[in-house]
Amino acid sequence: MEEIGTTHPWGAAATPYEELGGDSRVRELVDAFYDRIDAEAPTVRAMLPANDAGSRRKLYEFLSGWLGGPPLYVSKRGHPRMRMRHLPFAIGADEAAEWMRCMRLALDDTGVGEPLRSFLDERLTMMADHMVNR
Repeated sequence: MEEIGTTHPWGAAATPYEELGGDSRVRELVDAFYDRIDAEAPTVRAMLPANDAGSRRKLYEFLSGWLGGPPLYVSKRGHPRMRMRHLPFAIGADEAAEWMRCMRLALDDTGVGEPLRSFLDERLTMMADHMVNR
């Protein structure tokens, strides 16, 4: 549902990337997300390498393009093929929910407001659910 005065479901900016605030805000969201994973998501954390710098970088690159900003991930790695890339991990409904809980907390931590917040929550939930493979 769009709020009065907005032109897109995420807000007034041309893309969600711009509505969020661009590069630095994508980095901030990714860092807040992985900080939450590190602190309170043991199941998802166990799927990551001990040094999660590469995971942080890949999510930042992916979200940059996914949100309508520079297609960093695609330019380096080609089509994301997210489900295929996550097949080696046993992802059930609980893992998807844990991932989304941390992402919602990261959205809170970084002060993402409406209507962008609801737009991202809906789209990221669809993505998390799509990763379920058991």
